Amino acid sequence: MPAPRPPRPDVRPGRLAGLLTVAVLLALTAWTVVGLQPPDPRPADAPPTEFSAERAFEHVQRVAAGVHVTGSPESDEVVDGLVATLTGLGLDTRVQSAVGARQGSAGEVRMARARNVVAVLPGTDPTGRLYLMAHHDSVEAGPGAADDAAGVAALLESVRALTAGPAPRNDVVVVLTDAEEACLCGADAFVASHPLAGGGVVLNFEARGTTGPPIMFETSLGNVDLAAVFADTAPHPVGSSFAVEVYRALPNDTDFSVLLDDGGFTGMNTAFIDGAAAYHTPQDTPERLDRASLQAMGDNALALARELGGRDLAALAAPAAGDATYFPLPGLLVRYPDSFVRPLAGAALVAVAGLALALRARAVSTFRRTAGSALLALVPLALGPLAAQGLWALLVAVRPGYASMLDPWRPGWFRLAAVSLVLAVVLLWYVLLRRRVGPAPLAAGALIWLAVVAVVLAAVAPGGSYLAAWPALVGGLTGIVATLTTSRVVRVLAALLTGAAAVLVLAPTAALFFPSLGLSQATTPSVVVVLAALALLPAVELLLPGPDQPRPARLAAALVPVGALAVAAACALTGLSVDRFDAAHPVPSRLAYLLDADRGEARWVSTETTPGEWTGRFVDGPGTLGADYPYLAGRDVQTGPAEAVDLPAPEVAVVSDAVVGGLREITVRVTPRRDDVRLVDLELSVDGGTVVRGRIGGRAFPEGALGQERLRVTFHAPPAEGLQAAFTVDGEGAVRLRATDAGDGLSGLPGYQPRPEGVDVAGTHGATCCWSRG
Repeated sequence: MPAPRPPRPDVRPGRLAGLLTVAVLLALTAWTVVGLQPPDPRPADAPPTEFSAERAFEHVQRVAAGVHVTGSPESDEVVDGLVATLTGLGLDTRVQSAVGARQGSAGEVRMARARNVVAVLPGTDPTGRLYLMAHHDSVEAGPGAADDAAGVAALLESVRALTAGPAPRNDVVVVLTDAEEACLCGADAFVASHPLAGGGVVLNFEARGTTGPPIMFETSLGNVDLAAVFADTAPHPVGSSFAVEVYRALPNDTDFSVLLDDGGFTGMNTAFIDGAAAYHTPQDTPERLDRASLQAMGDNALALARELGGRDLAALAAPAAGDATYFPLPGLLVRYPDSFVRPLAGAALVAVAGLALALRARAVSTFRRTAGSALLALVPLALGPLAAQGLWALLVAVRPGYASMLDPWRPGWFRLAAVSLVLAVVLLWYVLLRRRVGPAPLAAGALIWLAVVAVVLAAVAPGGSYLAAWPALVGGLTGIVATLTTSRVVRVLAALLTGAAAVLVLAPTAALFFPSLGLSQATTPSVVVVLAALALLPAVELLLPGPDQPRPARLAAALVPVGALAVAAACALTGLSVDRFDAAHPVPSRLAYLLDADRGEARWVSTETTPGEWTGRFVDGPGTLGADYPYLAGRDVQTGPAEAVDLPAPEVAVVSDAVVGGLREITVRVTPRRDDVRLVDLELSVDGGTVVRGRIGGRAFPEGALGQERLRVTFHAPPAEGLQAAFTVDGEGAVRLRATDAGDGLSGLPGYQPRPEGVDVAGTHGATCCWSRG
């Protein structure tokens, strides 16, 4: 039997090589993150065939001149302006007035009377239709400059640029929907009843913030061909197939979801998402909109419209054979088909296994030690994200106004603090264990988890497997080379290549996911940071004294995690210093007034988990509203007593009640008796029976909401003359109907005090709700 190979000597590169390696990786990180940012906006005198953010911004100012919620006179003015603009560009423009209906996540029916603006730029030799979509309505809390006047403006300016050049081959249909904020009902009405909704390729443009790069975050299934068009055509191709996987698993929806549900459309959904503190608030104003984001969105919209407007759309209008994996690098989108995902993950696993074999062959580690190191790597994988979430909890404790926010107004310093804190956790774990376990086994154990994550994601979420597969593959291969050689140069290059692979793949994803999910949900992006940090351990090792060095030298290694922790603390303190609530950056507040007109009872209600000083004037503690309270029934809220006022509840009149074919047909007319009513909510319950059919405004209720003994219908933008609702009931038990209406604003209510400077409304919670039973 041959004698075992003696362990290789510890040949450590000099400290300068380590410093240079880390400096290169830091520069590479900065390059990948900064490269995602949108370009400078083009001026108003840019060539007519190009997109100009300054020209588009004029549309933003007109659309977002004020709140223009569905059904309001302000919304009608916006619609008139859009029709005039598109007609002036030579498009055949019509307004579709129709009722849309969607089933909510809790089984309720959501409906609205929508006014969609639909315009057609005819093609010269059409092979299909290209749909350019955005929504023109705003929430009731704010003017919606970003969400979604920016999307509307991007399309108006893109269409203007299209008409300045050669006519497209395919028909281009511009669809500016209504009632997206209420219930996606404008898109539903378009799909259900518009003659041009026959299917094709759709590009939808949205916003969930006021700044940042536009991200192509959602696609139809079978997106490999669409991803290729986006990668090859978009001037600013920012997107991640992992984001597509995540979004498909979430309950979130946009108008794009409605078209996908129809089954006749394929396409892509784009939004910029940073600056979420202004989302759905009065602060979503034209002045706060980042025109660079508008420029990037418009550049992409125009380029894609030209490309798809000239292509044979037959192949793209149907799902392709598979999805693509793609991720961003500055100026380009790396992509490959899903047929490559599992082989890549398998290769990563083999490479890491090969590293374990090489470590054993060179007597650097045993299989048992490497496996034990993998188990130890669970510690930073768990503690890193928990630390980031703990940072947010600490920030909320220091500044309670953050509790109701997805992100602070100025989140940059806090994001750096979260990243530094996660790095400190990983580095502390590494420094404490490297002498006892060994640097190479710890690095190999970390790569095991990257390979395992790659394999698991390849099976359950293929679009996200790249996050771990590439760092594991490169780390495994370079680790083998570094293990089998004594060359200092090779060891440095191996560490550099491993770190570069991690940075190039993971840094852009982390940079996109922090604003996407917000610091309030920092766990997911922090997992990405932990994976990157584990892959960077060989580079970190170059900075540290050898584990067999004297104790003072080893203690000096502790300065690395301590330094990272100090950076985290400094960033957090700086963030608290610069991110203060003021008139331009107010603390969000949520308050509603609920009145039971039949019983003469009223309550103040807030969904704030920790009410601020102003909200605390109205609510006195937590509580759970009973079934008699619509909207928030069963939810944990903050409540307080309120004086009941004489607000007229909706009038309910029975138009007819008859038994036809063994089923009870009930028709009622519900008429709001207040001027500021934004929606009407009907809840029908049947003792021992079920609701089997229903219709309002000529639109039937979705079948999935039927067949239960209780049915709730929320109708947005009800006509002043009232709603006529028909219900078909199977059963002979008693039938009860509760009618509720809701309007915006609390002024004039007894005990109400206006919000002071620095406090503002958030979301939909500034409403007055009044109901009665019939």
